[in-house]
Amino acid sequence: MYKAHFRLHELPFGITPDTSFFFGCANYQAALNTLLIATNSGEGFIKITGEVGTGKTLLCRKFMASLDASFVTAYIPNPYLEPRTFMLALADKLEIRLEKDIDQYQLMKSINHRLLELTRLGKKVVLCLDEAQAMPLESLEALRLLTNLETEKRKLLQIVLFGQPELNLKLQKNAIRQLTQRITFHYDIAPLTSDDMAFYISHRLQIAGFTGSPLFGRDALRKLYSASGGIPRLVNILAHKSLMAAYGEGQQQVLAGHVKRAVQDTILIKKTSRIWRLLAASLLLIAVIGMAWDHFK
Repeated sequence: MYKAHFRLHELPFGITPDTSFFFGCANYQAALNTLLIATNSGEGFIKITGEVGTGKTLLCRKFMASLDASFVTAYIPNPYLEPRTFMLALADKLEIRLEKDIDQYQLMKSINHRLLELTRLGKKVVLCLDEAQAMPLESLEALRLLTNLETEKRKLLQIVLFGQPELNLKLQKNAIRQLTQRITFHYDIAPLTSDDMAFYISHRLQIAGFTGSPLFGRDALRKLYSASGGIPRLVNILAHKSLMAAYGEGQQQVLAGHVKRAVQDTILIKKTSRIWRLLAASLLLIAVIGMAWDHFK
């Protein structure tokens, strides 16, 4: 691998959500600040949305790592669960011992008791749900019922939803309008700008131990941004493959040709580009038909 060639002590562009690589540009820092301010003020419901690959899971982990000792966090990475299974998963995260075949009433009672117990110990409980767009409507309604658990002073449970834009569409459904009304803070994560992406590349290389002159040339960065659209996961995939291409040629800098080779080797990028080309062609065809129709009217 190229670590020794570029004098790195670890690979800089992995796609696993490693909080040591968290990049606090304006967009991501604002999202993190929103989460911290909302939870510290005791807000009950918070929503973070973003396209696939924009770093929601990394943000979630960074958020949980940033909370102080007064918080207890429960993290459910895949909430595609029917209501009862979802409640059982929450009970497990809160370390609640349950009787076998416990009924729904006793299950909710046990969760409420545990939350009250943690509150008396001075703890604030935050439930983080990743991929929340996958939750069935019935489970989202069960989630709303959890927000009814409260003392006279505050909510016993704060909930943060991390999801793709499809979550917004789901929350518009009339059946769960009561839940939607309870979301007091929300933030939408946008892709990186071209300038932010350049700093993002430099930041990850620095964390990985790189200390030399800029490793990615300007043309390489332009090509990388054009191909990735600023989506961090795609940036990571392409940057990693570009480094491999440069290493394979014995080069000390990544050039536009290396990025081009990485793009050609990445099916997702090629599929995305094909979709955009088809969309552009369709729009052009519609425009031509429209002009022809105007001409013959």
